[in-house]
Amino acid sequence: MVRLDEEYVRKATTLGIFLLLIILSFLIIKPILMSIIWGILLAFIFSPVYDFFVKWTKSKNFSASLIVFSLIVIILLFIWFLTPIVINQSFKIFRSSQQLDIVTPLKKIFPSFFASEAFSKDIGEIIKSFISKTTSSVTDSLTKFVFNFPTIMLQFTVVIFTFFFVLRDKEEIINYVKSLSPLSKDVEKRLFDYSKDITNSVIYGQVFIGIIQGLIAGLGFFIFGVPNALYLTLIAIVVGILPILGPLLVWVPVALFLIIQGNQVSAIGVIIFGMLSSVSENLLRPLIVSKRAKLSTSIVLIGMVGGFLMFGFLGFIIGPLVLGYLLIILEIYRKKEVPGVFIQEKK
Repeated sequence: MVRLDEEYVRKATTLGIFLLLIILSFLIIKPILMSIIWGILLAFIFSPVYDFFVKWTKSKNFSASLIVFSLIVIILLFIWFLTPIVINQSFKIFRSSQQLDIVTPLKKIFPSFFASEAFSKDIGEIIKSFISKTTSSVTDSLTKFVFNFPTIMLQFTVVIFTFFFVLRDKEEIINYVKSLSPLSKDVEKRLFDYSKDITNSVIYGQVFIGIIQGLIAGLGFFIFGVPNALYLTLIAIVVGILPILGPLLVWVPVALFLIIQGNQVSAIGVIIFGMLSSVSENLLRPLIVSKRAKLSTSIVLIGMVGGFLMFGFLGFIIGPLVLGYLLIILEIYRKKEVPGVFIQEKK
């Protein structure tokens, strides 16, 4: 009986210490958790490039170092050259929105819709408020970046180190995670295959293609001389990540603004590039994304909105992935031949 009590106390103590270490480890990692996730996501995104360089150089360290160094240079150049321009254009748009008469041209185009003066005034105030808040949020973000630069650099260092080691040691990390799994080999294989397909679907199929769509729409802004084209392009890239609407939310108002200003040629050009950005999704998706499994568009949208509200910009990626991984486990648990509603399988 004494031996049983001693064994129980020993196991309970071991479990208590283990739980205490987990809690302390979480508290240590919590401030840099988003940075670690960024590093892991970057490693996943650049994994195909890394595999190509490894075959060419035969060196994991050199290949990972080359990719990481190149990314650091690109990010620094982006910050150095584009930040002042974005700040300047943000202020220009903010000042223009305060003086711009939006309602009068709209009255001429939609006279019956804007028949009420009170309604017209409210619509004008709403549009001005939206533009002001959007430009202010961008400016505030850039200001916070400057004031919090030391902290941001520490977070950036964590991102870079995580990116390097996960990129270089990805196979060992995957094998280690598999060794901890209590699942059978068959279920484990299905889980990892599903996870890879869903991650590809979200990162490449939604985020990467959304960025390309935003860039195509932005190219139209630059070619046809749209004011503050860089700022509008960045907004188009952000909303391009969102499913269903995408850059449509940017280039349609820009085209309407150009029509109201009497610049018909530029408006037609912006519309053409906007349509090209929409069509590009259908052309690029089969080339970039695995056709085996993907998340339902509704789940992606819900995950992006919820993730953004909880985690900020990174939530656009984390939100759909969290919901996707939960649905993967549910699909494996169902053990049904019929494909699920939320995860769409393609043979």
